[in-house]
Amino acid sequence: MAAVLTTPALSAPTQPASPWRRALRKLMQRKPAVVGLVIVIVFITLAVFAPWIAPNDPVATSWGAIRKAPSAAHWFGTDEIGRDVLSRVVYGTRASLLAGVVSVSISLLLGVPIGLIAGFVGGVVDGFISRVTDAFLACPFLILAIALAAFLGPSLTNAMIAIGISATPIFVRLTRAQVINVKVEDYVEAARALGNPPWRIAIRHVLPNVTAPLIVQATLAIAAAVIAEASLSFLGLGQQPPEPSWGSMLNTAKNYVDQAPWMAVWPGLAIFALVLAFNLVGDGLRDALDPRQR
Repeated sequence: MAAVLTTPALSAPTQPASPWRRALRKLMQRKPAVVGLVIVIVFITLAVFAPWIAPNDPVATSWGAIRKAPSAAHWFGTDEIGRDVLSRVVYGTRASLLAGVVSVSISLLLGVPIGLIAGFVGGVVDGFISRVTDAFLACPFLILAIALAAFLGPSLTNAMIAIGISATPIFVRLTRAQVINVKVEDYVEAARALGNPPWRIAIRHVLPNVTAPLIVQATLAIAAAVIAEASLSFLGLGQQPPEPSWGSMLNTAKNYVDQAPWMAVWPGLAIFALVLAFNLVGDGLRDALDPRQR
């Protein structure tokens, strides 16, 4: 009987996963980062759907419900003029997230190009930019933000601008350091040998390879920006009353800690939860994007 020869079926070659897909898979394997991501998504949902989630108008007063304890009618209680604390916490999410995202975007738009020029060009240009950056970094971040906000005037927009400018030196220094390491790699030298102009090498070959640490720093900077916005609002330099802001709510609540502690507890917990969530996500991204962990 003739033997029947069978050949194994050739399987199609599998494409290697992209670096970003591998990083996402590693991020999902870190439980603290996943918890932080879920909390961030919850706060984003609150901010986007605040008109439908908040049970009451955040600025509506009720003189018959002044400093009422948490109850079925007001889950988080009421403040000194009868406003619903839960509604104000929900709407205050908008100011905190907006300040975090917009201010960090300003820092990226200013800091990344300046750091890219400093690291790629080098020489006198790098020396000048580095000295100016060091001068800004010598002043504490929050002190500089308060000074700029006081100069620009009290408003949420000016607070975001002040926070963004104050955080810019951090991104300048980080981008410069990463560009200095990347611009001596072989693929950059090959692009230079092929006759690519410097601007093309910087944008097409250098910048994409320094984005990972910038993403991590941006995530952590959002957490710092949330605290800075709350601090500025607490001092009267951020979101102006009667619009809700966690910082301004804490400023009012400090006068009624003994009589109505819930006025301070809920905005304080909201700040704590959001900042912790962004820090957890940032730590997870740092581990997931670290090439030494691959």
